[in-house]
Amino acid sequence: MWLFTLTTLFWFIFKSGMALQIQCYQCEEVTQNECSTPEFIVNCTVNVQNMCQMEVLVKEDGVYYRKSCAASAACLLASSGYQQFCTGKLNSVCISCCSEHLCNKPRQKKHPAYSHASPLSTPPLLSLLLLLPSAVMLC
Repeated sequence: MWLFTLTTLFWFIFKSGMALQIQCYQCEEVTQNECSTPEFIVNCTVNVQNMCQMEVLVKEDGVYYRKSCAASAACLLASSGYQQFCTGKLNSVCISCCSEHLCNKPRQKKHPAYSHASPLSTPPLLSLLLLLPSAVMLC
């Protein structure tokens, strides 16, 4: 009976097209990566903009950043198209895409021996799916 209930629940969630919304930082041509603070957080369009994008432009007067929400196809296409221009030198343009909540922030230095994903960074639906086998075994 529990298995039937869980199966029905998951069928309903997937059939209803459960909307997952991502949040990203958004700003236009700022210097020193200064737009990674709460006032720059935006809600991306549900089921359309499913990635965060970050562009790093190296100009004569400094390094500039653009951050935004993006559709996965457009972001991945742009990042691969600009890959040859991502040199880190003058007139360099680097575009990166990521699909986690607020992931277009500056990269933090990681300690190799201690780097691991936080349990809070796991998407809720994935957590639910990972717990399914445990729930079935309890029945």
